[in-house]
Amino acid sequence: MIFAPKGRERFLDAVAGFETAVRERDGQRSQHAMQEIQQHYGDAADGEFLQAGPRLAALLADVPPGPRALVAVLTGACVERGADATACAPYIFDGLAEALTAAGEFCERWAATGGGELPEPDGDALDDAMVERVGQDAAVAWCTLPQWEMASVAMLNHSAVRARLGERRTQLLAALRSVQEASEHEFKCLYYALLVLDDEPLIVLHRPTGTGYALRMSGLADNFQLHTLLADALVGGGHVEGHAPSAQEVAVCRDAPGQVPTTGSFNLVTPGGEWVWNEGTPSDIPVVDGVRLLVLDPPPYERGWPAGRFFPGMTGALVLERVLDERETRGWLEHCAPAK
Repeated sequence: MIFAPKGRERFLDAVAGFETAVRERDGQRSQHAMQEIQQHYGDAADGEFLQAGPRLAALLADVPPGPRALVAVLTGACVERGADATACAPYIFDGLAEALTAAGEFCERWAATGGGELPEPDGDALDDAMVERVGQDAAVAWCTLPQWEMASVAMLNHSAVRARLGERRTQLLAALRSVQEASEHEFKCLYYALLVLDDEPLIVLHRPTGTGYALRMSGLADNFQLHTLLADALVGGGHVEGHAPSAQEVAVCRDAPGQVPTTGSFNLVTPGGEWVWNEGTPSDIPVVDGVRLLVLDPPPYERGWPAGRFFPGMTGALVLERVLDERETRGWLEHCAPAK
């Protein structure tokens, strides 16, 4: 008879104990079981994370706001170890939506009670004075937003989760932007993850040669990643001149770990002539006649950066579907202002 190591037995036992304590509304037992989960997490096998993730996610609505964010983070950690992200994500996004709403109330109440510099959104900032000023739920939501961000990104790393977001993406982005504007805090990882496009058509016009290309992009979190993969498709593919990224530079922008130095081949601009900054996201590229339209001009100066992925857990892809013929290219170029 084969026995599993004790640490592995204890992890799922702790999850089961936490489930029972939460459903019986026993705060002391819940806290003890959560400590057990954290203690034995490192000894658990991958198969146990598959079970634990959805079970923890399903408890989120029944956990009080403070520890709820920690349960969300642990759910995200289980997903990173193989738990089904599509099963866990709806519960995470429900909690995120509530936290963003309450964080927005935090910003409003902070401004209404004297204003001043907002405290950093961190659990260490939560104290009696903050609670008295804005209320318990609002204070907790503000201080736990980084945890909700972490858990949500763990879900959004998965294309299947992003594909199912639908209208919820718009709602979460609106709530997040409201908090960003009120607080001047970026929550950049969450923002970028919600902006990621999948199976998105892209028309690219290379102005120096007057050539055009139809591509499709998925899982690209920023324009550094897009720029490198564009150079691979167009320069590496022999269509235009410039710096062809190495195989390693391309791999780290798709699914390989790490970062390697690269050099830019283009200046990315909108049809109107404004720069599309590498620091931005592919969602910055304007939509023209239902398709995102990007123009490539010669780089005004040499620029390098570490090729890689903004989200190491998110797979990126850019596929060149076809080269446009001269008539198509001219038609798209008619939408573009002259080079500045």
